[in-house]
Amino acid sequence: MPGPRRSRRRLTTALAGFGLLLTGAALQIGTGAPAHAATTHRILFDNAHAETAGNADWIISTSQPDPLGQDSTPSAETDWTGALSSWGVALQKAGGYSQKTLPSGSSLSYGGSSATDLSNFDTLVLPEPNTMFTSAEKTAIMNFVKNGGGLFMISDHTGADRNNDGYDAVEIFNDLMSNNSVDSTDPFGFSVDTLSIGSDHPAAISDSTDPVLHGAFGTVTKSLIASGTTATLKPADNPAVKGLLYRTGYSGNTGAFFATSAFGTGRVAFWGDSSPIDDGTGQSGNTLYDGWNDSTATNAPLALNATAWLAGSGTTGGGGGGGGTCTAAQLLGNSGFESGATTWTASSGVITNDTGEAARTGSYKAWLNGYGSAHTDTLAQTVTVPAGCTRADLGFYLHVDTDETTTSTAYDTLKVQVLDSGGTVLSTLATYSNLNAASGWTRRAFSLAGYAGQTLTVKFTGTEGSTLPTSFVIDDTALDVG
Repeated sequence: MPGPRRSRRRLTTALAGFGLLLTGAALQIGTGAPAHAATTHRILFDNAHAETAGNADWIISTSQPDPLGQDSTPSAETDWTGALSSWGVALQKAGGYSQKTLPSGSSLSYGGSSATDLSNFDTLVLPEPNTMFTSAEKTAIMNFVKNGGGLFMISDHTGADRNNDGYDAVEIFNDLMSNNSVDSTDPFGFSVDTLSIGSDHPAAISDSTDPVLHGAFGTVTKSLIASGTTATLKPADNPAVKGLLYRTGYSGNTGAFFATSAFGTGRVAFWGDSSPIDDGTGQSGNTLYDGWNDSTATNAPLALNATAWLAGSGTTGGGGGGGGTCTAAQLLGNSGFESGATTWTASSGVITNDTGEAARTGSYKAWLNGYGSAHTDTLAQTVTVPAGCTRADLGFYLHVDTDETTTSTAYDTLKVQVLDSGGTVLSTLATYSNLNAASGWTRRAFSLAGYAGQTLTVKFTGTEGSTLPTSFVIDDTALDVG
């Protein structure tokens, strides 16, 4: 039996610069408002990364940032000028969508005051970028998705360097996913293949429940490759990744021409060619091809359904798959610990109403560590996520209090993990430490949608060194499914 915890003292110094060590397939959400707060779905099309270089014309309108400046009530694709005008006009005519373009010469940002800052949008469309994102832009994109935004990544074949700067969309997207400050450990669960596929008609998988394949804009059966590429899926890195359309002769984790995934509380879609979104009309001097209206494919419904899904309209389709039923519910028992040491499996003294650390709500909380000596505490609960659920969001509030003074060394840690029914760790969702100490509570959240149909154990493990105490205090947990 460990000795009594030392009395705590609140920290008063600013700790905003201290880092969070993150691994695994999912990430915490931040404390800002989620991107899906507005009723109108707000879409930002990128034109700041050479999207009109060469013969490309991947804009919805020449009026930027607001396409309504060209025509406020468009009825035909030619009412707006650009090879993506059909896409933009279709959304405008559907109603419920607000569209803007990030003009050339601008930069992507998140959390700023600009009218085109990502915090003002639900979805970012990247239609074959041809210049690399800066480090700041990559941080902005990843945090936007992590906090609930939708990201539409549209690539082209390897070697499609339209502005001759040494980079094509394949390299740019792979760099975004593997070289950013937020999570470079395959955050979306796929990589873009270095391929140049001349032609094909990738077919949709059979899944009548998927909102991208069967959405409000129609049913998707096939798409089009006219010099494009595919993606390799890595569900071990992110179980939410899901291939929707595959190159002929491919299935499973290879040859995915269109794929969806999740990251934090956001959604991601990937398309391996820009030809399907080209409507054949645009600015003078460009050589364009009408893939949008190609009668051998269903590219328009695919683009529009995916846009709706990314913006938060429709049920989450990534990772959960079909089959089974799901009733919206909160699955964790004794989620606020007010029933005391029940339901959870915990080390002695972890679930407590000890006033040395205040609960966020009520009187009880889970208090791991805080002894100032070598010690390990655990807290765990086993639940079954119904097979039909396409949303499974694990959330909890965390307060970290420490006597450690270092700004660089994680002496004491708290791991958040998901285990299978046999006790094997499926994913370490996050690792917090004394470096995360701060006053107040922070909500952390992770998507477990990829584990639908499985019995899981959610486990917290606090490990403390032998000198100064660090307390990891957890309250108001939830596992919301639907």
